[in-house]
Amino acid sequence: MLVFWKQRLVLLATPKTGSTAIEAALGSLAALSVMQPAALKHTDARTWQRYLRPYLREMAGGDFTALALIREPVDWLGSWYRSRLRDDNLDMHAGTRGLSFADFAEAYLHDPRHSLADVGSQADFLKGFDDAPCGVDRLFRYEDIGGFVAYLEDRLDFAIELPKENVSPEGDRDLPDALRARLAERMAEDYALYDSIA
Repeated sequence: MLVFWKQRLVLLATPKTGSTAIEAALGSLAALSVMQPAALKHTDARTWQRYLRPYLREMAGGDFTALALIREPVDWLGSWYRSRLRDDNLDMHAGTRGLSFADFAEAYLHDPRHSLADVGSQADFLKGFDDAPCGVDRLFRYEDIGGFVAYLEDRLDFAIELPKENVSPEGDRDLPDALRARLAERMAEDYALYDSIA
């Protein structure tokens, strides 16, 4: 999470949407840069609305605009799968080495969800207080990172070049059509939010 005090801007770090690269590029400009622990770095929209926004509003004497990114849902799940292929993943309960993406997707769909695929959802992360579908003011598609960067460059008056950070290894991306359809059904809220962006 990055807080830009002068510009009254807050960037929530939706997991698996390039937040590490964004922090590397902009962390030094932020009045507050929360990178560790992961629970604080990835402060969700409900927590932002309920606790942090009122506090910052009172301290600054004005409201802040909250931004976030959302990734195409199956691609987002694939990023989780690929990141858990890493050699430095020491958690044997979360590692995906030896599993196909289809296996990981089945684990995600399982009820209850298998621990290795218990990664939540973007819709839940971005859901607002009182269950509003979106708890941020501006939502951008990860796939339109150029539009997101242009918006930030305008607001921050700073040229941004995103470095390659925390890049997942290449991995299996194949899914049978029937499994992809089941994922789309389970991730309907994610797709509704993703598709709501003009």
